[in-house]
Amino acid sequence: MSTPLTISPPPPPPRAAHELPYLDSTLRLEAQPGRTRAHRRGERLYVPAGDARPAIERFYRRAARAEIAARLDRATALAGVRYRDLSIRGQRTRWASCSSSGHMSFNWRLLLAPESVLDYVVWHEVCHLEILDHSRRFWALVGHRWPRYREDRDWLRRHGATLVLAARGPS
Repeated sequence: MSTPLTISPPPPPPRAAHELPYLDSTLRLEAQPGRTRAHRRGERLYVPAGDARPAIERFYRRAARAEIAARLDRATALAGVRYRDLSIRGQRTRWASCSSSGHMSFNWRLLLAPESVLDYVVWHEVCHLEILDHSRRFWALVGHRWPRYREDRDWLRRHGATLVLAARGPS
């Protein structure tokens, strides 16, 4: 039996020293002396001069809350389930988690991945609101709700370690 051809997101492209991924786009970093916070305007991210990593991480954490909350609200409404609350963290070993009480936690670094990978992780956790294990029944539900989950899960397994802030920012 042949394996069906599937299209998965491409690997992260090499980026210029002053560029960062943001879902399916690229943000160009622009240093501004005196700035203390990162601020996005279109495809530009204005950052403090010098070591901008702390400001950039704070930007991604704020953006992750907005991006993920909207997706999570839409997915839970479609699934007919509810979650209790949402936290954005910088876990080293997890992309997301769902507690039995409905607390959802997501890694802000998911914004460095393609958009479909973030959507997969959201649906994965929404499915955990119904089935709290990784049984065949769980994966069948994930497949029903996010049919391309294998491609996105595999992309995350292959490229997840590359989802880091390497840039210090433009000087």
